[in-house]
Amino acid sequence: MAENSRKYLDPEVLKSISGLELKARLIVEGFVSGMHRSPFHGFSVEFAEHREYVPGDDIRFVDWKVYGKSDRYYIKQYEEETNLRAWILLDCSESMSFQSGAMSKIDYARHAAAALAYLVSQQSDAVGLCLFDDELRDVIPPASSTGHVRMLIKTLAEAETRGRTDIKDAINHAAERLGRRGVVVIISDLLDSSDAVLSAIRRLRHHHHEVILFHLLDHEERTFPFERMIRFEGMEGLPTVSADPAALRLQYLKELDDFTRKIKHGCLGAGADFVSLDTSMPLDVTLSSYLASRAQRSSGGGRRT
Repeated sequence: MAENSRKYLDPEVLKSISGLELKARLIVEGFVSGMHRSPFHGFSVEFAEHREYVPGDDIRFVDWKVYGKSDRYYIKQYEEETNLRAWILLDCSESMSFQSGAMSKIDYARHAAAALAYLVSQQSDAVGLCLFDDELRDVIPPASSTGHVRMLIKTLAEAETRGRTDIKDAINHAAERLGRRGVVVIISDLLDSSDAVLSAIRRLRHHHHEVILFHLLDHEERTFPFERMIRFEGMEGLPTVSADPAALRLQYLKELDDFTRKIKHGCLGAGADFVSLDTSMPLDVTLSSYLASRAQRSSGGGRRT
């Protein structure tokens, strides 16, 4: 089954299959088949109470701050939340419509979001959706029923690109609606300032949400392969310019690398995950390695708060 599923993960093949729900199932079957643990289980844990240390307790759970005040050893006890809440925040600004290969960025993002929503629902956990550009658009609160997930996937399939990117404002408004802490997945090309992006990430982390930032770019945006005189058309109200790409390529790639490094470093400092996506890559490559590492981390060390 795994080999049969994997053939559906290539963007060229996915484009030819009808129905986003079917594609989501095929994608999940492809990248989950080799995983021994769900990437979203085992980290949603709440502090319950202290109890006095007894020989044999795991010293990782000793509360050293309490020891410093009382000179006595106490263990932090936790209780696992049975229901995970996951939110998918999808950038639907005009720049997400750019396309040089089989899929536009918004199409690729739809497939990734639908697959993640289907994966969460398969765990009987709740998943919600926010679409945004410079403001919040559709907001679907988390639920776990089959009908809910189908409605969510239908909303993804019908999502249209418009407007400009304003991640900070959109996510600040989203943060007011997310409720108790959970997983927040952001899929965006991040055509905004690095300070605005990181401010939004820190806002979510301040509320103790687990944050996964997928930075999605078209392959040509990552490689800048242009050689002849070309016209660059702004997609979010930016001016259209003609230029010699040879004169721009090195500077463009340097700016992109600097931007990516700053976002990645900022996510690391905030305790958020950063993942690069490229529209030319099969979805098993872009999702499976990250989710497998996340599942392994979850089984070995609990969660960040």
